[in-house]
Amino acid sequence: MTDDLQQRRRAARHACERLLSGPRPLTIRDRLTNLAALDGLDTDPDHYGGDGPVRQLEERTAALLGTEDAVFFPTGTMAQQVALRFGAETTGRRAVALHPLSHLERHERHAYTQLTGLRGLWPTSAERHPTAAELAELGEPFGTLTVELPLRDPGYLLPTWEELSELTAAARATGARVHFDGARLWNTTTHFGRPLHEIAALADSVYVSFYKDLGGLSGAALAGDAALTAYARTWRHRYGGTLYQQWPAALAALDGLDTVLPKLPGYARHTADLAPALAALPGARLHPAVPPTHEFQLWLPHSAEALNAAHLHLAEQERTWFVSHWQDAAPGLAMAEVSLTEPALEWTAQDVTETGLRFLDLAAAR
Repeated sequence: MTDDLQQRRRAARHACERLLSGPRPLTIRDRLTNLAALDGLDTDPDHYGGDGPVRQLEERTAALLGTEDAVFFPTGTMAQQVALRFGAETTGRRAVALHPLSHLERHERHAYTQLTGLRGLWPTSAERHPTAAELAELGEPFGTLTVELPLRDPGYLLPTWEELSELTAAARATGARVHFDGARLWNTTTHFGRPLHEIAALADSVYVSFYKDLGGLSGAALAGDAALTAYARTWRHRYGGTLYQQWPAALAALDGLDTVLPKLPGYARHTADLAPALAALPGARLHPAVPPTHEFQLWLPHSAEALNAAHLHLAEQERTWFVSHWQDAAPGLAMAEVSLTEPALEWTAQDVTETGLRFLDLAAAR
């Protein structure tokens, strides 16, 4: 994408009056205004993350996940390196069982192999979570099973509660630890029908993000028992993650826990109303067919170029942000990720149908 086109898209999104997929964009001034409006600002900032709002965030996260403690990290990539390193050192096994489409494999430049010297084992390459039987058939020991919840790249996929329970029990039966790559764990409670602490209890360590779904500035947490978190604080320092002050990210994360986290089940329920309207568009396909969260894939029978052009036209000319960032998946077939958050609550199924048909007409004319 050229710089000019990217600037057009950004300007159009800020000017849009209606947005279906994705959050409403915020400027730096918007962010600062929101932070300034929060309570509890007449206290000292944190000092190297050991106190202040950072420690408050760690305690709040541990309480939500039902763990002994949690450690704030500037990035999820760093947090996961520490979790996998701990698993290797405590079990004496340097292999990690994970999905080849997981974030660790596809979006972290293989940091777990390059920085920690671990190696990956793939129980399955199918576009779904592995089964307990497939884990048992690996044929060699591993120190940590990593489960990404939801598994984003194949379509924000989630197993059933029974499948997840069997998978984690199978890993523990081998003497391995279980780690949840839970960047979006916050939005899995509706699907599993269980609170966060019951979901997290299936794992020995859990990573959560504070900007994905919760709308924070940045940052993540690694949660688990006292042995893990003591180790995590040591290695956070060694990795350069103990920043002098991190209170802006911590305050934004605390606000997300207060204001956004309670809304996530509502996003899932509204998705159940809107997703069928998207699926009913001519030639459309949703993956998964019944989305377990408010995020999923939409496939349409046009080129990405035509769909992106149609989207920009709607945004610039009609101030409507429909579904963006289309990518070619096959000749004449493109895919985009859909995220139905706060702005989507203003849409009805009829709105989706009418705008979707208009969108397809524009794409067909390209």
